[in-house]
Amino acid sequence: MLYRDLTSELERRRAAHLYRQRRRIEAAPGPHLTLDGRPAIAFCTNDYLGLARHPEVIAACQRGVETYGVGSGSAHLVAGHGPAHQALEEELADFLGRERALLFSTGYMANLGLIQALAGPGDPVFEDRLNHASLIDGALLARARLRRYPHGDVAALLRQLAACAHAESESGSGSSSGFGCESRSEFVSGSESGSGFWCESGSEPGFGFGSESGSESGCGFGSGSRSDARSRSASGSGPDTAPTATGHSVALIATDGVFSMDGDLAPLPELAAIARAAGVPLLVDDAHGLGVLGREGRGSLDHFGLDAVAVPILMGTLGKALGTFGAFVAGSEDLIETLIQTARPYIYTTAPPPALAAATRASLALARREEWRRERLRELIQTFRQGAAQLGLPLMPSTTPIQPILAGSAERALAWSQALEARGILVTAIRPPTVPEGSARLRVTLCALHTDQDLDCLLAALAELPKGARDPGAAA
Repeated sequence: MLYRDLTSELERRRAAHLYRQRRRIEAAPGPHLTLDGRPAIAFCTNDYLGLARHPEVIAACQRGVETYGVGSGSAHLVAGHGPAHQALEEELADFLGRERALLFSTGYMANLGLIQALAGPGDPVFEDRLNHASLIDGALLARARLRRYPHGDVAALLRQLAACAHAESESGSGSSSGFGCESRSEFVSGSESGSGFWCESGSEPGFGFGSESGSESGCGFGSGSRSDARSRSASGSGPDTAPTATGHSVALIATDGVFSMDGDLAPLPELAAIARAAGVPLLVDDAHGLGVLGREGRGSLDHFGLDAVAVPILMGTLGKALGTFGAFVAGSEDLIETLIQTARPYIYTTAPPPALAAATRASLALARREEWRRERLRELIQTFRQGAAQLGLPLMPSTTPIQPILAGSAERALAWSQALEARGILVTAIRPPTVPEGSARLRVTLCALHTDQDLDCLLAALAELPKGARDPGAAA
C-alpha cells in the first residue's frame, strides 16, 4: 500500500464525532441565507460588519473586473502587481499608521511567510497556546523552536523568556540581547532538563521540531549557518528584525489579537511591555479585531492604544470584517522589503485578483466611516449575553462578536448544532483538534446586520436545547 488506510481513518473520525462536512450555501453571504435548499439564519460567519454583499463593494468589484479583468495573471514579482493592489496597500498602511503594507492571498499564507522570513532553524518563537494554526505552523515550518505559553499567561511567558536568557548566558555566546547563539552545536549536548537542548528530530519530549511543550525550561535556539534568505542586514536593525550583536536573529513573540475560537483579547499591553523589555519583536495577528475594535475599526492594537513602536509587526485579514478576501502585513519599510525578498508564500503564488483589491478599498472606506456597524455589534453582544445568561448557558468571557457556548464533548456540540439547524438556525459545532479536548463548543458569531428578531430566534432555539446544555457543569 502506497499510503495509510484512509478509509479506517475516516471511519475513526466519524465514530469520534469529529468528521467535517461542507455545506451548500445557495444565497449570497449574510445573516439570511439558503442552506441545502432551506432558509436559515446564520450565526457562524465572520462577516462581522455585514459588508460582504454591500452594493458599493459589489459595484467596486464589478468596475475592477471591467478595468483589470478577472485574474491577475501572475505573481506580484512577475507581472501581477497592479494599481489596485498598490493603492490598497497604501491605504491600509495609512489607516494603521504604518510605513508600508503588503498584500497576501490569505491570512494563513501571510503568517507562514512572516515567521519563515523572520525566524530560522532553532530560533525561539514564543506563542500563546490558543494561537491560530497558521502562527503555529509558521514556526514549525521554519523549524524554529516553538514555545507555547498557557493562554494569556504573561507570567509564564516571562519565565520562558528568562529560561532562554539563562540558557544563553550559560552558553557564553555573549549576545547583547541575551537570545542569540553562535552555532547549533553548542546546544546539541545540552542537559536532559532541556536547558538549551537542540533536538532537530523532536525525539526528546518537549523539544525539537513539532514540539508543543508548554514547559518553562529549555529553549534550544540560534543557528550560526542561516541562509541568505533569513540573514539580517545591518540596515534592518529596527524593532522589526532586532538582530543581536553577532548578527543572528533573536526570539519572536506571536499572538492573536482576538482569539478566533474564544473571542477574548490577548493581554497586548503586557505583551508589548515584555517584548520591549526583552528586546524581542511582537507579532499580532489581528484577523478578528480589524474592523471591529478601535477607532474607525483599526483593531485590537488601537483598542489598547498601542502604536507601531509597541507592536512592530501586524497581520490582518480582509475576508472577515471587511467582507472581501485576502490578507496583509503592515510594518516598517525594512520589514516589508524583507518579506518581498524572502517570504515564499508571497513570492511563489499568483497575486490576488485586482478586482478584489478594488472591492476592498470600497469596504475599507465603509468600515471607517460607518460607525453604526460597530455600535450595532456592541448592542447585539450585550443583548445576546444577557439572554444567554438568563438561560444558564455556559458562555465564555468574550466582549467581541465571537460568543462561544461551551458544550464539552464533540458529541454534545454536534447534537446542539443539529438541533439548532432543525429550527432554521446555523451555528457551527467547533470540535477538536480546532479546540482542546473537552472544550467543544458552539461558536456563535454576530453580524451588524442581524435584527432583533434574528437574535430572539436564536435565543428561543437555544432555550429548547436539552436541559443539560444550560448547566455550566455539563460542559466539563
